[in-house]
Amino acid sequence: MPGRTETEDLLRRCAPQVLGALVRRYGHFDTAEDAVQEALLAAAGQWPSSGVPDNPRGWLIRVASRRLTDALRAEEARRTREERAAALTPRWGHVPGPWGAQGALTAPPPDLADRAPRDDDTLTLLFLCCHPDLPPPARIALTLRAVGGLTTAEIARAYLVPEATMAQRISRAKRKVRGVHFGRPDNWAERLPAVLHVLYLIFNEGYTATSGTSLQRRDLAGEAIRLARQVHRLLPDDGEAAGLLALMLLTDARRAARTDEHGDLVPLDEQDRARWDRAAVDEGVALVTRALSLGHPGPYQLRAAIAAVHDEAPSAEETDWPEILGLYDVLVRQVPGPVERLNRAVAVAMVHGPEAGLAELADLEGELGEVRHRVDAVRGHLLERTGDHEAARAAYESAAAAALSLPERRYLHSRAARLQH
Repeated sequence: MPGRTETEDLLRRCAPQVLGALVRRYGHFDTAEDAVQEALLAAAGQWPSSGVPDNPRGWLIRVASRRLTDALRAEEARRTREERAAALTPRWGHVPGPWGAQGALTAPPPDLADRAPRDDDTLTLLFLCCHPDLPPPARIALTLRAVGGLTTAEIARAYLVPEATMAQRISRAKRKVRGVHFGRPDNWAERLPAVLHVLYLIFNEGYTATSGTSLQRRDLAGEAIRLARQVHRLLPDDGEAAGLLALMLLTDARRAARTDEHGDLVPLDEQDRARWDRAAVDEGVALVTRALSLGHPGPYQLRAAIAAVHDEAPSAEETDWPEILGLYDVLVRQVPGPVERLNRAVAVAMVHGPEAGLAELADLEGELGEVRHRVDAVRGHLLERTGDHEAARAAYESAAAAALSLPERRYLHSRAARLQH
């Protein structure tokens, strides 16, 4: 019988597929998501003791469909009462039913839960969440919630806003897409940047969790890669779609070497490269090589190229840091964000020495608040290389105090502890 963690992982994988099936059938995004959440809660309560059904997706669709139709019938009854009352005041006119443009409420087709999974349901749901009528922050938040399976709290941390603020943002986005036709949009290209950004965030949360006891959440990283493959298959000649998939593969290839037997973080320069997934590296390199040949590389292609330089180096000492710095120079001109500029400072230090890297950090003071603990971690590393162990220890401790991930915190404390003597 699977444990709770295995059950939760299975439910997380199924949730977007179940939501996509319900939205495709009924077209009620917000009500459908509520029904799916109720079905997930029912499964979480029953499956650990009764066992996972043979068709977990079908089980969830059946339960969620019942909850959804019950909710819609209750809403229909309420509106019928309102219409009868409104008939006494003709100027109110007709009050539309809960089905909107989807037609009258009907029972779910009996085979809805037993049909083979629609591979494109989750992808179409992804593009639906990135509807052009939604502002970019709302698109991303809604997609992270509905497709990525992140909690509202996790999304709020990613955007450095209060959880209540993010909950309101997601609720407004749900209302905006209410009644929108569920199907493949004609304007794929218009929605693509938001879709790629969402997948990038989902992968990052899976590869390095922002909080919790585990460094990685493999279910999220795996789902991001699966969806990125679908987007690349849909748009095979789009360089950024290929670049994002390459970046994910080249980064995820190191997953097995990122933690030791205790689950503690192992930095890149200390990883056992024999444990890297060479097949994923080869696929990622081939993807980014072809994408770069198309000309005019975008941010995901440049990030993938940087990852490829790391992955192709036989050892940390043989890494081509001048090439990496050159790629970062191009990247920060396109995306002058705090993470990109911080990573470039590391490359500067590797090419020109730790003092040059520290000067880059000094130039960025006051601009990197959202990655404060990473700035302090890099500063500690560079100060350690200069021999200023006391200042390095203080920087590591400051970074550890701000880190929400327990493995990252343990790693930073260990770096500080070895400098105490």
